[in-house]
Amino acid sequence: MSQSNAALNQSAANAIEWRALCSRQDLVANSGVVAWLDGAQVALFHLPHTADGEQLYAIDNRDPKSGANVIGRGIVGSLKGDLVIASPLYKQHFRLQDGSCLEYPEQRLRVWPVRLNGDAVEVGLA
Repeated sequence: MSQSNAALNQSAANAIEWRALCSRQDLVANSGVVAWLDGAQVALFHLPHTADGEQLYAIDNRDPKSGANVIGRGIVGSLKGDLVIASPLYKQHFRLQDGSCLEYPEQRLRVWPVRLNGDAVEVGLA
């Protein structure tokens, strides 16, 4: 990443209001945990050993096809070069990066910016 891109990314991160949801100790490696954020269930996925290093994702826990809050119980994997979560009910795959569904383009999960700040897991609010 170039310095100008890094500066832009840092500037954008500074403009976001961050809220602590849980601690690093609450995360389960390569799996999901769910936290409550302003009336929404957020599934947090901690991937400590990816090719790009440690990754953390925050994605809506509600499966749009069934309406059930189950995404945090899905299986993390890689499909077509993307890190995905497979819904445990209908097995559709959602990209962790942007929440888009590989099988049904009309389905999408909300995603939040997320970071580790010391031992706190923080989610960015828009």
